[in-house]
Amino acid sequence: MSVQLVKTADLKENQERLKQALEKQEALAALVESRSVAMLALQKAQLQFLQAEKMSSLGQIVGGVAHEINNPANFIYGNLFHTEIYLRELLELINIYQQHYPDPVLAVKAKVESIDLPFLLEDLPKLIESIQAGAKRIKNIVESLRNFSRLDEAQLKAMDIHEGLDSTLLILQNRISYAPNNRPKIIVIKEYGNLPLVNCYPGQLNQVFFNILANAIDVLEEKLINLKLESNFTPLIRIRTTVHQVGWVNIQIFDNGTGISEDLQNKIYDPFFTTKPVEERTGLGLSISHQIVVQIHGGRLNCISAKGQGTTFQIELPIDTLINTSSFLGKQSKLEPDGAIE
Repeated sequence: MSVQLVKTADLKENQERLKQALEKQEALAALVESRSVAMLALQKAQLQFLQAEKMSSLGQIVGGVAHEINNPANFIYGNLFHTEIYLRELLELINIYQQHYPDPVLAVKAKVESIDLPFLLEDLPKLIESIQAGAKRIKNIVESLRNFSRLDEAQLKAMDIHEGLDSTLLILQNRISYAPNNRPKIIVIKEYGNLPLVNCYPGQLNQVFFNILANAIDVLEEKLINLKLESNFTPLIRIRTTVHQVGWVNIQIFDNGTGISEDLQNKIYDPFFTTKPVEERTGLGLSISHQIVVQIHGGRLNCISAKGQGTTFQIELPIDTLINTSSFLGKQSKLEPDGAIE
């Protein structure tokens, strides 16, 4: 009997030791997991900080360039108004001279022929018009640069969404228009609706537009590289804006690239996820964009895509970020299943 009791006691003691060992193992595993999560969160925070610093630096550089260009551009544009008036008066004076002195001296005749006066009188007004158009274009570019440079603004402001989109397209214009190796240029179609001003953080939304449009350009460039030059494929980005429902705006950015497979769509907002080489991308662009749209503005960011059918990123924003968004969460906007904008 005593031997049986000893064995029972040893068994219980062994079971208790095993239980304690398992508990320690579970605690150790939990500690390792918590440290891994903490390290991942720290790494994410560090890269987000670097991304924010990079975008802020970009905004400062763009803002500085715009400021430097703005003064001489305004000087040129303003003086062109007076130049046009002066030239008009001089041309009118020449016309009067020709009427009253139809047969000038030989020296005047020779000069008229050498400078081709009839052509000069016809072409000079056109030249002034083209210079004015160029100066106006510079003014618009400077204004767009200044709008985009509001990346570090920390206060809610009423924003013209179209102005932000246009400013972002201007920043990316070189990549859109430049077509190396005779590849076709990217066509941008803007289908802007009648949107109200949106109460938001303009600089952060510009960052969202920049990330999504830059990704679209990447995808189209990659598709163009993989296709033969003989292909009739035309790279396309279409931007459509509408009032989605009362109190909400809808921004759809579509590209006719290769599309995103369903398994990757579940990962695109994950921090550090990227299909590009690590040295080229941090994998934070869409993650930060999702955070800006959803967490900061109370909106929704959806990706609608299918492999080989292009991709639409849909941004849904409340007109006032302070409105109650609880009734909106969980709703899904309808788009065509192939990823094309409705």
